[in-house]
Amino acid sequence: MTASSPTVGELLRHWRSHRRLSQLDLAGLAEVSARHLSFLETGRARPSRPMLLRLAENLDVPLRERNRLLLAGGYAPAYTESEVTSPRMAGVWQAVRQVLTGHEPYPAVVTDRFWRMLDANAAIDLMTAVVAPWLLEPPANILRAGLHPDGLAPHIVNFGEWRAHLLTRLRRQAAVAGDPELLELYEELKAYPCDDPEPEVESPGSGDVVTPLRLRTPLGELTFFSTIATFGIPADVTVAELAIESFFPADPFTADVLRARQAER
Repeated sequence: MTASSPTVGELLRHWRSHRRLSQLDLAGLAEVSARHLSFLETGRARPSRPMLLRLAENLDVPLRERNRLLLAGGYAPAYTESEVTSPRMAGVWQAVRQVLTGHEPYPAVVTDRFWRMLDANAAIDLMTAVVAPWLLEPPANILRAGLHPDGLAPHIVNFGEWRAHLLTRLRRQAAVAGDPELLELYEELKAYPCDDPEPEVESPGSGDVVTPLRLRTPLGELTFFSTIATFGIPADVTVAELAIESFFPADPFTADVLRARQAER
């Protein structure tokens, strides 16, 4: 460990403060004494590997950062980090592809923790067709492609509303993960121009039960809502950071158009 690397106690204190918990709060959750926790944070006691994993679980520390915590404590990482193309990921990608193709004729895309597109189904071309090619060059970032003036932005009817939704989601993710690269992405996207009325925070329109995406297309105005799926109980950093965003028609017209479009393929 280099001189500038944080100690295990400093990392524990960082995540506890980040989660806005007192030592007493965390001690109660982890079923340890507040005195012992204080000793761990100040370096007066060395945490065991099981103790670090217990504290990380109660602090909801991302798997990537749990490995960092273990390394700072002098232990081997607990979670593997597979390359997305490695053979051990074959089963995962088979499941992902089943989800993507099974969602057609509606668009779906799979991303990593930085919202870089790793795969998508055929229906996603409804959205990517109007995006400048340079925004789709790997590793294409779907948030950048969605909010950039050369991307999907000019075709979004409720751009101010949708932009606020995406920025709110990204800001929350960056806060939970404590990731400076996500914060940097947030600041970049926030600086993109927006001529539409934009709420200070995500604020759906009257009558909306979810924040919709309203797209202006040659087939008419199409309206979507989306869901995001992740793998339950992942034991690999890469798998934990995969997300599948699936878009669903928010009205009968959109559903009819997409089904007809699929039949013509």
